[in-house]
Amino acid sequence: MIDAAPWHHTLRVYWEDTDAGGVVFYANYLKFFERARTEWLRAKGVAQQRLREDTGAMFIVTDTTLRYLAPARLDDQLRITVLPVETGRASMTLQQQAWKLAGNADGEESTLLCEGRIRIGCVDASSFRPRRFPPQVTQTLHP
Repeated sequence: MIDAAPWHHTLRVYWEDTDAGGVVFYANYLKFFERARTEWLRAKGVAQQRLREDTGAMFIVTDTTLRYLAPARLDDQLRITVLPVETGRASMTLQQQAWKLAGNADGEESTLLCEGRIRIGCVDASSFRPRRFPPQVTQTLHP
């Protein structure tokens, strides 16, 4: 059973995230999405370094598609979502979005900034050859 609702991670935009125009540099959305995926896995009990040490498995990004809809700027608070949409034996596809939070007390999402589909593959850490997800990952993705 794939999660029905997106998981989310909140972060703030810092100087280092912006370009000369004062907006988030487009490639940094990939970093934001990566952080959210890492925190999503950690929240589900999958620590990636530990997984590599215990099983020899690691995750790699195999494909990305992003759409940029509106700019984020310095000090904006963002909510980055993670929603698995497909899982296989050795890969998964996630839908991710970056929302600028409105700044009100309930954290209502106000503006969709960027959305993407990210495909993740599971590989053997020493050879980088595809391999099945370890059982603890499969159990996490399909409880």
